[in-house]
Amino acid sequence: MLDYLLSETKRTQRASAIILNTFDALEHDVLEAFSSILPPVYSIGPLNLLVEDVDDEDLKAIGSNLWKEEPECMKWLDTKEPNSVVYVNFGSITIMTNEQLIEFSWGLANSNKSFLWVVRPDLVAGENVVLSLEFVKETENRGMLSSWCPQEQVLTHPAIGVFLTHSGWNSTLESVCGGVPMICWPFFAEQQINCRFCCKEWGIGLEIEDVKMDKIESLVRELMDGENGKKMKDKVLQWKELAKNATSGPNGSSFLNLDNMVHNILLGKIVKN
Repeated sequence: MLDYLLSETKRTQRASAIILNTFDALEHDVLEAFSSILPPVYSIGPLNLLVEDVDDEDLKAIGSNLWKEEPECMKWLDTKEPNSVVYVNFGSITIMTNEQLIEFSWGLANSNKSFLWVVRPDLVAGENVVLSLEFVKETENRGMLSSWCPQEQVLTHPAIGVFLTHSGWNSTLESVCGGVPMICWPFFAEQQINCRFCCKEWGIGLEIEDVKMDKIESLVRELMDGENGKKMKDKVLQWKELAKNATSGPNGSSFLNLDNMVHNILLGKIVKN
């Protein structure tokens, strides 16, 4: 992974521009630092919000997933009260041990909160995913298991109160756009950095440092019911508004950056040729 990062960093020097899926208000200091050492940097995110302003139904119909979505989860969410559901999704690559699966499952069960848990068939390393009958019976009236779901729609549903995530960048941004605070369990690559920013810089997340059921139960309760959770909810709603402002025309920072990038880099090359 380190070799890959070093290789990609060297390649940036040959680029005409660097395009980043973030927005100025969220990572102002980082973007300023990049701009001083890299080719022109254009922050044009969150891309999912930017696309919403494009009046093209064919474009909006385009999607990409490694797993087939199960839309039934949206109907299930419609039956739940606002901010009452924990959404759990560790992305398309993260794997865990069977012991960790047990700790996560009983942490959720013991929290007594409703939850929507995306459980991929390959979530457990080298084994099939098997949740105990005791767990299924304990949570049958307040838990829904899905192999995959339309995450952007889920995170903007009013029933979602907390997102238990692997801290992938897309998931992090989508949670910000949905106004949902996070419980972070980073797996690899840049996810540890994303987790740190969520928990230490932006004030919108708490990290799972040890996968134990009592710790998971405690974090869920803290974010769903505690004063700290209320503060993080208020904070992430502020970031949500800033993300919306960034992608809104005609003066949003990401809206303007995209326009400038097209004119300076893409159209500029056409004119030169």
